[in-house]
Amino acid sequence: MAGDVAAGEKRSAVCAACHGKNGMASIPGYPHLAGQNEAYLVTAIQAYKNKQRTGGMATIMQAQSSGLSDDDIKNLAAFYASLPAGGE
Repeated sequence: MAGDVAAGEKRSAVCAACHGKNGMASIPGYPHLAGQNEAYLVTAIQAYKNKQRTGGMATIMQAQSSGLSDDDIKNLAAFYASLPAGGE
């Protein structure tokens, strides 16, 4: 499952607007992604892409994830999982 961390970092620019450049969201209500479990992130992003997750900010995430390939999803998950939890 391991994705390419460097490729994920390059693809993460659009994610940073809500989740922070270092994976630590500065907007209340948006989740921190730094240090999150890689497999969980893959599953969560795929669920948004497939419109299986609803509620909250799901419509935003559904739109953002719609153009991601499976490799993009794996790479983003690897990048965020590689960051220190808590942004330390």
